[in-house]
Amino acid sequence: MYEKITPPAQGSRITFKDGEPVVPNDPIVPFIRGDGTGVDIWPAAQLVFDAAVEKAYGGTRKIVWFKVYAGDEACDLYGTYQYLPEDTLAAIQEYGVAIKGPLTTPIGGGIRSLNVALRQIHDLYACVRPCKYYAGTPSPHKSPEKLDVIIYRENTEDIYLGIEWKQGSEIGSKLIQILNNDLIPATPEHGKKQIPLDAGIGIKPISKTGSQRLVRRAIRHALRLPKAKQMVTLVHKGNIMKYTEGAFRDWGYELATTEFRQECVTERESWILGNKESNPDLSVEDNARQIEPGYDALTPEKKQQACQEVQAVLDAIWDTHGQGQWKDKIMVNDRIADSIFQQIQTRPDEYSILATMNLNGDYLSDAAAAIVGGLGMGPGANIGDSCAIFEATHGTAPKHAGLDRINPGSVILSGVMMLEYMGWQEAADLIKKGLGASISNGEVTYDLARMMAPPVPPLKCSEFAKAIIKNF
Repeated sequence: MYEKITPPAQGSRITFKDGEPVVPNDPIVPFIRGDGTGVDIWPAAQLVFDAAVEKAYGGTRKIVWFKVYAGDEACDLYGTYQYLPEDTLAAIQEYGVAIKGPLTTPIGGGIRSLNVALRQIHDLYACVRPCKYYAGTPSPHKSPEKLDVIIYRENTEDIYLGIEWKQGSEIGSKLIQILNNDLIPATPEHGKKQIPLDAGIGIKPISKTGSQRLVRRAIRHALRLPKAKQMVTLVHKGNIMKYTEGAFRDWGYELATTEFRQECVTERESWILGNKESNPDLSVEDNARQIEPGYDALTPEKKQQACQEVQAVLDAIWDTHGQGQWKDKIMVNDRIADSIFQQIQTRPDEYSILATMNLNGDYLSDAAAAIVGGLGMGPGANIGDSCAIFEATHGTAPKHAGLDRINPGSVILSGVMMLEYMGWQEAADLIKKGLGASISNGEVTYDLARMMAPPVPPLKCSEFAKAIIKNF
C-alpha cells in the first residue's frame, strides 16, 4: 500500500461514527515532524504526550506513533518537489487522526501551501483555534486572562480555494471583458461599475453547505462548554459583501433556529423575549420600537417588518424559550469583522466561540493569539467528518532549527487538543497543568523568558518539555 513507509506492527485504527472519532486504547497516530524547528519541537512534544498518557492511564492506553513525511523532509526521501507524497495522504486518511509540526511554503512545484493543501484534500473544513491565557505568560495586554475564545474558521472555501487569474493573463482578461460587458450591466444593483482592465481576478465562493457545517460544529462545541460560555458569534463583513459574508451570517442563523431550535436563542430573539418578560402588557409595536433603533423614523413597510418579526418570535418560541428559559440556551449572535477585532481587546470576556469564514478567521486567530502570548502558545486543529489534523500554528523559523531553543508550546497545546478530541481528557489536563505551572515558575524558553519582568534564564526546548512533565 505504501511506497516508502511502513505502518507500526502494533496498534489500532481510529474510526469515525457520525463525524466523531471512535478511539481504541492503542491508536496509531501519524505524525509529521515538520520543517525548520520541527527537528527540535516535535521530539520535545512527543516526550510530553507520552509521559502524560502514561501517568494518566498507567499503561492501559498508549499512542502508537507512525512517522510520515511532508515538506523538505519528504523531498529528501521521495525526491525533488515531492512535498506532499501520496504515502502521507493515504496514511492520514487511513488512520484518521494526525499531528504535525510547522511546514515550509514550497518554492517551485504546484502547491501554494502544504497546510492549505492538507485541509482541502482531506476536507478538513473546521479550523479550530483556542486562545486562552496561561498565568505568567508575557502579553502586551493589561488583562489577557479575560480572553478565552475558540475560533472556528471555515477551512475550504473563500479566497483560499485559490481560484484566481493573473493580471494580463488571457483568461483573466477574457473574464474581465465578460464581466464588464455582459454580467455587470445585466445586474442593475451594480450600476455602472467596471473592473479595471489591468486587474488580477479572484473568486470568493461561500456556500450554504460549507457555512452551515462549520456553524454546526461550533454550536455542538458550545453545548459542551459551561453555561456561562455557551455563546456562538458569527463574524462576517456582510454589510459590504452581502451575498457571500452576509449569506454566511444568514445561513448560520437559519441553522441555529432550525436544527438547534431547542438549544439556541438568537440575540434579537432574546431582546424580544426579555422585553415581553419585563412588561407582559407590552404591545408588539412597542416591543419592535425597543429592538429596532430609530423605529419611529422607519418607513411604514420597515415598521411592519419589525412588528412581524416580534410577533413571529413570540408565536414560535414563547412557550419553549420565554419566561427566562432562553437564558439557559446557547446565545447565537453576530458581529462585523472589523468590530470584533476591537472587541476581543476591549470586551474580551463577552465572547466565547467565534465562527467565521476562511480569511477573517486567519486574521482573527493570529490577532487573538497575540493577546495571550503569541503564536508560540497557539494551538490549532483542522477537523472534518472522517479525519482530523492537529498542528503547530507558527512558521518553521529555520534560523533557529537544531539549536534546541524554540518554544514547543504550540505543538504541545495542539496535542492537548488532539487528546481532548480523542476523549483522553485526563492526559490533556495533566499537560495543561504542567504547562501552566512551568510558565508561572518562570521555567520557559527564550521567547517568553526575555519578556518576563524581570527576565528569567531561558530553558532549552528539551528542558521546557521536561519542566512540563515535572509539573504534572
